[in-house]
Amino acid sequence: MAQKPLRLLACGDVEGKFDVLFNRVRAIQKKSGDFDLLLCVGNFFGCTSDTEWEEYKTGIKKAPIQTYVLGANNQETVKYFKDADGCELAENITYLGRKGTFTGSSGLQIVYLSGTESLNEPAPEYSFSPQDVSSLKTMLCSTYQFKGVDILLTSPWPKYVGSFGNSSGEVDTKKCGSALVSSLATGLKPRYHFSALEKSYYERLPYRNHIVLQENAQHVTRFIALANVGNPEKKKYLYAFSIVPMKLMDAAELVKQPPDVTENPYRKSASTGKQIPAPEEQSTCQFFFDLNEKEGRKRSSAGRDSKASPHPKQPRKPPQPPGPCWFCLASPEVEKHLVVNIGTHCYLALAKGGLSDDHVLILPIGHYQSVVELSAEVVEEVEKYKATLRCFFKSRRKQCVLFERNYKSHHLQLQVIPVPLSCCATDDIKDAFITQAQEQQIELLEIPEHSDIKQIAQPGAAYFYVELDTGEKLFHRIKRNFPLQFGREVLASEAILNIPQKSDWRQCQLSKEEEETLAYRFRKDFEPFDFTLDD
Repeated sequence: MAQKPLRLLACGDVEGKFDVLFNRVRAIQKKSGDFDLLLCVGNFFGCTSDTEWEEYKTGIKKAPIQTYVLGANNQETVKYFKDADGCELAENITYLGRKGTFTGSSGLQIVYLSGTESLNEPAPEYSFSPQDVSSLKTMLCSTYQFKGVDILLTSPWPKYVGSFGNSSGEVDTKKCGSALVSSLATGLKPRYHFSALEKSYYERLPYRNHIVLQENAQHVTRFIALANVGNPEKKKYLYAFSIVPMKLMDAAELVKQPPDVTENPYRKSASTGKQIPAPEEQSTCQFFFDLNEKEGRKRSSAGRDSKASPHPKQPRKPPQPPGPCWFCLASPEVEKHLVVNIGTHCYLALAKGGLSDDHVLILPIGHYQSVVELSAEVVEEVEKYKATLRCFFKSRRKQCVLFERNYKSHHLQLQVIPVPLSCCATDDIKDAFITQAQEQQIELLEIPEHSDIKQIAQPGAAYFYVELDTGEKLFHRIKRNFPLQFGREVLASEAILNIPQKSDWRQCQLSKEEEETLAYRFRKDFEPFDFTLDD
């Protein structure tokens, strides 16, 4: 089955015209159906009054789609971006950060670079330096079998982008734009590159990322510059497109060359014939989202300079718990008789006082507090366990419900509860969660199909998260108090398992001998599905 494309929107300078933008997005979605993400480049905030923004910041108004924005391009708007590593600005509106890579659960890779070019060190808060660009290129291009990225977001245009291409209108690309951005685009080979700031719309002809007859064919890049929102000339400021993540595409399909493809504008500047110089390589302490993983996570690029070892860096050890932990596998506190399977980075254990005999937990071997904080290799194995458990329970005519409560807990416990197909349909489970949430005044929101928890919550944030067998996901951002047994209470209710007496795990505890018997039985039943035996 062909991979379903993601439907995205890209936007130019918003300049504080939030109502104009989001009303337009609502109109588009009403006419053409829902989109997965909105990506904003250029100046998101303007020099106008903050009255309109306060309505979004305080929740009076809400963006109709998950929106990701770049940071400040001038000193006046730095105040809106409190955390250089990215943060939530308002509900459904997230600042990506100074620079880095965001990777969604679909595998879509988005590289972002906030600010304008500066040759000074250190660069102002609203600018990027040669070292910033160099470290970003080094981190990404050094990954195994690197082919390019799906999307690049920058506010400035790349210098010389108009060379060998169609006319860029009133913008002289030999004089305007950033040579550092050109260098970044050359190295990262994005399939789509979006920019703004020039108050002009320009969709360049696609260009090659390989030299004909000298290199194997590679995918093309499409550069699109977008105008400012609500401009009187009615220049295009919103761009809709569909994309299948590069990593999921057939190689032959990926490198197909359109008939209007041109030469790469950055290999040599049109005016001098000289190669665009790469920025000087130096180390940096900025953080990045890791491209090598299935979900987006941040890691430091510190130490990756020109003198760094050419050998791959060993995976970083997970953080150690501040004290005794009941769930770190190496801890003496772990009740090891409940452990039913051990992988490289994760393990499975029967839940103590489980809702059923096959209620299990997926837990990281090292100490991680939540899914949001997992490293690349741990995320990959968590996903493998989830897929395997779904197959296992499906063979027993059951469906999976997974939930995580990152609140008053110190070690990630991903609860996996099987629900017999004879009990209820997936829609009934979803309705039960939403209904009981409403009764307890809990705002349980549905996450878009191709989004994931790391796109919604920042590390350290408290939340409750449910994932259904269909892949549908429900999310609640915990702001104050939250009922600790909420997930169990919903599943134990009459609407689903009809065992309300088991809503508190402490009322369901068994003797150690009974637990050992259940664990032995689960291990034997699970063995035909055990992917760790293949390693």
